[in-house]
Amino acid sequence: MAEVTVETKGTEGAEDPRRVFAEECRSARELYPPGPLSQTELARMTRTSKSTISRVETCHGPIPADLPALLDQVFKTDGLFKRLYEEITAQSFPQRYRKRIELETRAIAISEWSPTVVPGLLQTPQYAWELFREGNPRAGQAELTSLVNNRMARQEILRSGSPPDFSVVICESVVRRRVGAPAAMREQLAALLEHMKRPTTLLQVLSLDAGTHGLMDGPMSILTTAEGTAVYTEGIRSGAVIEEAADVRRLARFYDVLTASALSRDASAQLIKKHLEAL
Repeated sequence: MAEVTVETKGTEGAEDPRRVFAEECRSARELYPPGPLSQTELARMTRTSKSTISRVETCHGPIPADLPALLDQVFKTDGLFKRLYEEITAQSFPQRYRKRIELETRAIAISEWSPTVVPGLLQTPQYAWELFREGNPRAGQAELTSLVNNRMARQEILRSGSPPDFSVVICESVVRRRVGAPAAMREQLAALLEHMKRPTTLLQVLSLDAGTHGLMDGPMSILTTAEGTAVYTEGIRSGAVIEEAADVRRLARFYDVLTASALSRDASAQLIKKHLEAL
């Protein structure tokens, strides 16, 4: 089970959602009617361990991804722990990504176009490690490990009991470009084929012969929540959330044209298998 780890250094006080999460958990447990719950009792009710509850309440450990919803259920807190967990998750990413991550955790549907690399929600740990190592040549082992762990934690939304509908189009160059050693790339391509078996995931490959299209400038994600739809676009060192209705409609239309131009699900799987076998 993926977990989120967030450093609390420099975020003392109630403004830190990780600390608020710990305090709310401890308070709800101690004020639970008809009487206080022990950490052991709460652990049994949330199908976890006493040591996990203890670490969560003292900010000394990660929060299991399925715990917030269970706490809301036990304490009848109307999504309080889920909302705090979403804030904690967002804070583990650079400022320019946080709005996108916050939308991602609430999304009921995600459509993504990636022309250069496997999207983060589908990356294997080794593939992500290779990308972070190249993009952060001065980063140490601990920093790279933290970056990879945070990326893997994002993927929990696809394994939840109610995952968003997930549609992805990747360029054929993503499949062809070797990231890391051959073994790492084989693992990544095999993982894509496994993701394609999920009933809520649709993955297509856009052939290099497909020609020009409206999304050639870079990657894009369409994030639909219960409140509406936004588009996230990304540059090398920048990211932007677009919420203007006319712009969202125009970009969503470009994505529709892209899916119509891409290979079918079966043909995409065959192409990925071909490159996997060639490694």
